[in-house]
Amino acid sequence: MDKQTLSFQAEVKQLLYLVAHSLYSNKEIFLRELISNASDACDKLRFEALNDNSVYEDQPNLEVRVGFDSNAKTITISDNGIGLSADEAIANLGTIAKSGTREFMDRLSGDQKKDAQLIGQFGVGFYSGFIVADRITVESRRAGLKPEDGVRWSSEGTGDFQVETITRDKRGTDVILHLRDSDAEFLSSWKLKSIISRYSDHISLPILMRKEEWNQEKGEYVQKDEWETVNQAAALWTRAKSELTEEQYHDFYKQLSYDTEPPLAYTHNRVEGRSEYTQLLFIPAKAPFDLWNRDKRGGVKLYVKRVFIMEDAEALMPVYLRFVRGVIDSADLPLNVSRELLQESRDVKAIREGSTKRVLAMLEDLAENQKDRYDAFWKEFGAVLKEGVGEDHANRERLAKLLRFASTHADEGVSFADYVSRMKEGQEAIYYITADTLAAARNSPQLEIFRKKGIEVLLLADRVDEWMLSHLNEFDGKPLQSVAKGAVDLGKLQDEEEKKKAEETASAIKPLLDRLKEALKDKAKDVRVTTRLVDSPACLVSEEGDMSGHLARLLKQAGQSAPDSKPVLEINAEHALVKRLDGSERFDDLAHILFDQALLAEGGQLDDPSAYVRRVNTLLAG
Repeated sequence: MDKQTLSFQAEVKQLLYLVAHSLYSNKEIFLRELISNASDACDKLRFEALNDNSVYEDQPNLEVRVGFDSNAKTITISDNGIGLSADEAIANLGTIAKSGTREFMDRLSGDQKKDAQLIGQFGVGFYSGFIVADRITVESRRAGLKPEDGVRWSSEGTGDFQVETITRDKRGTDVILHLRDSDAEFLSSWKLKSIISRYSDHISLPILMRKEEWNQEKGEYVQKDEWETVNQAAALWTRAKSELTEEQYHDFYKQLSYDTEPPLAYTHNRVEGRSEYTQLLFIPAKAPFDLWNRDKRGGVKLYVKRVFIMEDAEALMPVYLRFVRGVIDSADLPLNVSRELLQESRDVKAIREGSTKRVLAMLEDLAENQKDRYDAFWKEFGAVLKEGVGEDHANRERLAKLLRFASTHADEGVSFADYVSRMKEGQEAIYYITADTLAAARNSPQLEIFRKKGIEVLLLADRVDEWMLSHLNEFDGKPLQSVAKGAVDLGKLQDEEEKKKAEETASAIKPLLDRLKEALKDKAKDVRVTTRLVDSPACLVSEEGDMSGHLARLLKQAGQSAPDSKPVLEINAEHALVKRLDGSERFDDLAHILFDQALLAEGGQLDDPSAYVRRVNTLLAG
C-alpha cells in the first residue's frame, strides 16, 4: 500500500481536540493507558493461540517494553501481542465504534473536563498519547501475516492520519510518542518507572525497561543494551493477601475500573472445594453513570488459570450486583469457554453463588461495623440492591436485613430490625406507604391516624419498591401491610370505643354514603367512613388484592398497561367539608372535588383538570 492520507471520523476529531486541550490535570495517565492496551494485545494473542498455536511464531514469551530517546524526544511502548493489519489500523485508530464516546465527550465538556481518569472508561485510551505528544507513530504487524504486511500509522492529532505498508519482521506493535517540548520531564527512566510502579505494577506480563548505569565522564546515567523487569509481573489477585497493602488494592481497583476514588470495600479470597477459583471483588464508592442500564454487562473480568478470557462476564454476578467490580480467576473452566457455555456451566453457577454470598457478607460487615460507610453505600446503590429481593430467592432473607428506608420516625437508614424493635405493644404488622416522592409519602393523609397514635410507618419512594414488595410479604414473622390498602385495622392498637363509634357513624350517615356512591360511580369502587383520617376530609385506598394507584401510575409511565381497577373513597365524617355535603345544592360538584383532591393528595393525575378547576371556581365565586 502506498502512503495514504485519511480523515478521522468526526467524533475522533472532537475527541482529539478535547484530549489535547482538556486532559492536563494528570498527564502521566497516558502511560497507564498505552501499557494497558499493550497488555490487552498480548491477552488477545494468548486467547487466539488457544485455537492456533502458530500465532506465537518464534516469540512464545509475551512482554511489554517501554523505552525513551532523550535526543529524539520520543517514548516507545512496544508489545509482541496480536498486532494490527493495515485495515485494522485504519478501523481501530481512525474511528470510534464505542457507544459511550458521546457520554465521554459530554463529560469532558462539563465539570469534569480536567479529569484524565475518564479516558480509559470509554475505550479510547490510545488517544491519551496526545496529552503529551504532538505526533504519534504506530508500527505494527498482525500475528500470522507476512513481514511485508506490516503497517505504519501516523498522525499529529488534528484532522487526518497517514497509513502505509512497511516490512516488519516481528509481530506486535510499537507506539512511538513524539513529545512536546513542554513534556520532556517524561524522558526519564526514574519518572517512567515510578508511573509504571503506581499504575501498572499489577500487569501480569513483564514490563521491561533498559538498565541504566552512571557514566562518570558524561556525569549522567546512560542506558545499557540490557533490559530489566520493572513491575511485579504477577497478577495481583494471585499474590498472598499478606504481601499486599491497602494502597496496592486501591491502585489496582482504580486501574481496573477507571474510578478516581478508592473503593468502599473489597474482598480477596481463594476458594477451594468443588470449584476452585480466586475472587478479588470491589464495591465502588460512587455509582457509575450507567447504573440503571440493566442490559449493561457486569463489571467482573473472567480469567482462567491467569489467562484473560472475558471482559464483563455477566454470568458471574447477578444483575442486581452489577455495580461490583473485580476479577475472578478459575482453575476449572476450559480456556475456550464462551458466553453461552458460561450460562450452562455448573462450575460457573458455583462461582456465581459463592461470589454473591461474598459480596453480601461484605455489605453485612459494613452495615454492622461501619454504619457511616454502609449509609454511603445505600445512598448510591440501595435502589439497585432492592432488585435482588425479587430476583434472588435464595438470599432474600439476607437482602431483607440489608434494606434501609425512611420512616415517619427517621429521615433515613431505618432497617426492618430497627422498625420491629420500636413496634408498639400489641402491634402485629410492619406498616408502610409507597409514593412518587418522600415528601408525598410523608404528607399523605393516609398516615394521620398512625401519626396520632405514634405508630411508625416506613416511607417508600423508589420506583422499584412496589415490585420489591410483591416478593416480600413479611419480616421476622411480622407481615408487611400497606396503609393505603384495605380498611384500616390497627387491631389491639385501636380500642373498642373507637371501633364502636366508627360503626355508629357509618350507620348514621348511610344515606350520605349512598349519594356519594351514586355521584362517583364512574370513579370510585366504594365510599365508606374511615378512622384513618384526622385532619383531611377524604383519601383513596385500594382494596386488598387490587393494584395500588401508585403502581398503576408507574406502569403507565413505563408504557405498560395497568388493570382498570377503581379505588375506594374513604371519608372523615367529622370534617367540615363532609358535613357541608349533606343538604348542599352543589352536592355532585362537592363530591367530585372531594374525590379529585384525594387523588391529587396521593400524587395521582386528574382525568379532566379543567372540570376540577371549573367546579372549584364555581364554589369560590358562589
